[in-house]
Amino acid sequence: MNAPVNHPLPLLELDVLRTFVAIAETGSFTAAANAVFRTPSAVSMQIKKLEEVLGRPVFTRDARSVSLTADGELLLGYARRLLALNREAVSKFVMPDIRGIVRLGSPDDFGERVLPSVLKRFAQTHPAVAVDVTIDQSVNLRKRMASRQLDIVIVTCPDRSAENGQEFEVLLTEPIVWAGVKGGCAHMREPLPVSIWEEGCAWRSAALEALGQQGRSYRVAYMSAHTAGQRAAILADLAVAPLPKSFIGGDLVELGPEDGLPRMGNYQIGMAVTPDAPAPVRAAADHIRAAFELFNETGRF
Repeated sequence: MNAPVNHPLPLLELDVLRTFVAIAETGSFTAAANAVFRTPSAVSMQIKKLEEVLGRPVFTRDARSVSLTADGELLLGYARRLLALNREAVSKFVMPDIRGIVRLGSPDDFGERVLPSVLKRFAQTHPAVAVDVTIDQSVNLRKRMASRQLDIVIVTCPDRSAENGQEFEVLLTEPIVWAGVKGGCAHMREPLPVSIWEEGCAWRSAALEALGQQGRSYRVAYMSAHTAGQRAAILADLAVAPLPKSFIGGDLVELGPEDGLPRMGNYQIGMAVTPDAPAPVRAAADHIRAAFELFNETGRF
């Protein structure tokens, strides 16, 4: 009697799994192609090859969206685990000595928008480094940095000058604009209802200075230290608010001189790193720089 022939199972390629996960997370072949530095056609070929190996479709596609099939959902868990194991194994040889703790401070707005992607990538490349995050107002973060309670701080800055003896590396220069709800009328009211935060906020300073120069009467209708609170006031048409231009989108629209509101100029995002920073801190700072370089190039973090 002949022995049964054992056919080895095919191997899944990590590069293909990386593309698969990128599509699952972005919901777009085009966005995933940018993330993995491939052309959309190359990404499509990778997924076609993956589906041929598995004998099952992993995505459902139509003209507007991409979603995982039930088999795709199952594969996603395996893919993430395999990629994580690969990163862990490689890091043991490539970066065996980079370990420690990084104390990072950020304002709420950029802690919400930027840090998740930065920390995710940093954890993937530096699994032996722990990051402790403090979310606070820029003015308080500067004080914590001065007293050496933090290793890295991201702050909003009105200009490039040194603040409190600290030199801030400018990561981004961006216009401050008035944000209102689409179809709203808050900007037509007198006095103008404004949503701002307390002293020390670069956006507040720019807004109040511009309104003062215009001679426009206003009242502080809403105060919140969190962008979620600011958005709530705007979307309810209770007030307009000074926000970075990149925050505009969806039901938030930019208002300007044609709406009776003055221009406010730019603000900057700066980063300060503790002097003589150890390797884990320098590595985290490099990841933050890379995130803002990506934003400067693509308009997204």
